[in-house]
Amino acid sequence: MFQVRERKHGQWLLWVAVALLFTGCASQQSASKASASSPGKAASTRVRVTPVTAGSISRTVEVNGTLAAQDEVAVAFKVTGRIESMPVDLGDLVKQGQVIATLDKTDLRLAVSQSEAALEQARARLGLAPGVDSGTVDIQKAPLVQQARASLEEARLARDRARQMMDEKLIAKADYDTAEANFQIADGRYQDALDEIRNRQATLLQRRSELELARQMLADAELRAPIAGAVLMRAGSVGQFVAPGTSVVTLVRMHPLRLQLPVPERAATGVRIGQEIVLQLENDTASYRGQVTRLSPAIDPINRTLMVEAAIPNESNRLKPGSFVRASLVTQRGDEALFIPADSLVVFAGIEKVYLVSDGKSAERLVRTGRRDGNRIEVVEGLQAGDRVVVQPGSLVGGVPITVEGE
Repeated sequence: MFQVRERKHGQWLLWVAVALLFTGCASQQSASKASASSPGKAASTRVRVTPVTAGSISRTVEVNGTLAAQDEVAVAFKVTGRIESMPVDLGDLVKQGQVIATLDKTDLRLAVSQSEAALEQARARLGLAPGVDSGTVDIQKAPLVQQARASLEEARLARDRARQMMDEKLIAKADYDTAEANFQIADGRYQDALDEIRNRQATLLQRRSELELARQMLADAELRAPIAGAVLMRAGSVGQFVAPGTSVVTLVRMHPLRLQLPVPERAATGVRIGQEIVLQLENDTASYRGQVTRLSPAIDPINRTLMVEAAIPNESNRLKPGSFVRASLVTQRGDEALFIPADSLVVFAGIEKVYLVSDGKSAERLVRTGRRDGNRIEVVEGLQAGDRVVVQPGSLVGGVPITVEGE
């Protein structure tokens, strides 16, 4: 039994030795083939390089905002009535003073006629000819005053004669007292006539005001646009009975538009009235420009921002109130800086780096970037003007032999 186990163990050792010998021969053959196929020098990677350039860049603040109309007006009638026509609808452009709705004018025209008749009556009571609308009336020339003045003059003469005759003992004192009383009555009637004419003058002025009011109400039956803009909402309909102050049309001013932007506190010190602002809309490649027109007097303590308002020209009505925009506010121009192409920067795990050419090999360089200006990026630290950086390095690593295209 012991001899059988010893024989099997020897056979196993023999097989292991044969396997090791075969593996060694195969390794030597593979090494020989590898050494025969590998050149004497490692292959290099072809790359494109570009120098770090110096230039100027403007300091900008990127913020988001919403366009709004300069004015939004809910237009309403000043008088009561039934809507007769509405020639405008949603989205229509209107000019200032354009008729946008009218009321039925039948009752208002009758009110004007009634006021005109009352005015003519007031003129007649003052002795004015029909249609004569003199600004002032001579009270002394009014017929009622002239009649009362004549009676007063007659009573004065009778009193004077009675006094003379009483002095001459021709009449009794009672007769003189009667003449004196008649004079006092005539004087009172004269004063009443003056007061009546003054009252009639006031009535004339009142009738004139009533006529002007009736005519104004007739004019107010036509609702006119107080601003030039577009119809945002139509709330009224033909045949609808509306009360004064009930909005029937809402208008918005389309040019210029207003843009309000919350600028971060750290950039607020560079914002000034008159600075240029550039904005872009979603799904619109065009850029639009405006100017800062107003600044809030204080920083918002909740979100630490300064509210900035800009006017955006919109003659073509292409921009719409309520649109979300991305705005760039230029706070400073002409700063000198170093730039590299945006596609030469490699960012991994928050670390920014580029690859340079050094002695025919790639060299990794950590950098710190600043502002972006189109397809170029400002380099704050890590590079100098003239350094050559690899463009589109891809999976390139440091220490790899490289060949620069064109050299």
